[in-house]
Amino acid sequence: MPVRVVVTGSECTGKSTMAAALADRFGVPYAPEFLRDYFIMKEGVLTVEDAVPIAQGQINGEDALVRQGVNPVICDTNILSSVIYSRHYFGHCPEWIERQMRERAYDHYLLCGIDVPWVADGQRDRPAEREAMQNLFRNELKARGLPFTEVKGSVEERLAAAIPIVESLLIS
Repeated sequence: MPVRVVVTGSECTGKSTMAAALADRFGVPYAPEFLRDYFIMKEGVLTVEDAVPIAQGQINGEDALVRQGVNPVICDTNILSSVIYSRHYFGHCPEWIERQMRERAYDHYLLCGIDVPWVADGQRDRPAEREAMQNLFRNELKARGLPFTEVKGSVEERLAAAIPIVESLLIS
C-alpha cells in the first residue's frame, strides 16, 4: 500500500501550493482538489446534492494514483473537507461521505496554517471566518484521532517540516 498524505485546512491556506511542492520534491503527481473544476462546472452554485459527487471525484483522483503505483500519494485535500464543509454549509454530511471517511486510511495530514494572505478567487467566500473554519479542521482531526502536523510559514518552511514526515512514512 502506498503512503497517503493529505494536505488540508480551511480555504486559502496554501494547500494546492504545498501539495504541488511536495509532489515535486518526491517526483510524483498529486491528486488535485476535485472541487475546483466541479465548482466551475456548476457555475458556483452548490447544494447538498453535490456533496457526494464532489467526494467521489476526490476519491477517484486519489485511487487513480494508487492504481498507477504512485508512492507517496499526495492529496490536495480529501473527503475530510467534504465532511466539514457539508456540515458547515448544509447542516449535515451525507452518510456515504461519513462512511468513506471512516473506511479510507490516510497516513498523515498536513494542516496548513492560516498565516498566509487570503486571496479572493471567486470560490473562496469567508475571509472573516478563516480561524473558525481552521478550528473545525483541527478539531475534526483531533476528534477522529487522525495523525496530523500543523505546518506554517513560507512554502519553504512548510516543506522543511513536511518532508521529514513523508520520508519517515516511506521507510516505515
